Amino acid sequence: MRRWLGAVVLLLVLVIVLVPIAFMVGTSFKSNAEITQDLHLWPHTWTGSNYSRLFRDSYFGQYFRNSFIVCSASVLVSLVFGSLAAYSLARFKLLLRMEQWLGFAILTVRILPPVVIVVPLFLVALKFHLLNSWLGLILVYSAFNVSFVVWMMESFFREIPIDLEEASMVDGSSRMTAFRRIVLPLAAPGLVATAIFAVIVTYNEFLVALVLTSSPGSQTIPVGASTLITRIDIDWGAMAAAGVLAAVPIIVFALIVQRHLVRGLTLGAVK
Repeated sequence: MRRWLGAVVLLLVLVIVLVPIAFMVGTSFKSNAEITQDLHLWPHTWTGSNYSRLFRDSYFGQYFRNSFIVCSASVLVSLVFGSLAAYSLARFKLLLRMEQWLGFAILTVRILPPVVIVVPLFLVALKFHLLNSWLGLILVYSAFNVSFVVWMMESFFREIPIDLEEASMVDGSSRMTAFRRIVLPLAAPGLVATAIFAVIVTYNEFLVALVLTSSPGSQTIPVGASTLITRIDIDWGAMAAAGVLAAVPIIVFALIVQRHLVRGLTLGAVK
């Protein structure tokens, strides 16, 4: 009975998750007339005009490039600085035992809703001439992601025995050399898992990118897709096609690194 109940629940979850995705894919191949007249899952007449119109009448190729550059750079920067900070919290004792709560204090930057700090971010970016630029988005996303990387990686570093680093330092390695040659390779699964979450969050972020960018040369995919909503009408077919195209890179990325994700999430679970 439990097995059948579990199968039914799993099937229900799959339907809830997959039907909207299938509907989006089907809608992307419909004409706008059919979209407004029909609610069928798949189109009666298949058309690829929505996809061609995205690249012909909008800047979707530019949006892809902007998202790739901003996401890659910000995740890389946050992993470098966040890993160093997490290692410090995991290995060193601070004054008044601050290492016990400092990691959570850093995480509060991520807990705050973006709408609370988006206006100060806009004013700072305006002051330093960072509006409508890759650099402005990279700096903001790196600051957000560093707190998440510190929170995630600290627990991974604590699982690695300190004896391995001490043995390496006895052989003549410095603290940084031991960190680079011993600790990082052992924590690589956790680093990959952290990077996956950071990539997904950064790639899908909308509000900050909407406020800090206003030109196709710097707008990311979520903001670019929102430009298909105008005062006069909504191009539903193009929006569905944009959703499909935007989801493909993340789906492919998740399929490629899923083995590392599972390994990273279970790191230290079995002694």
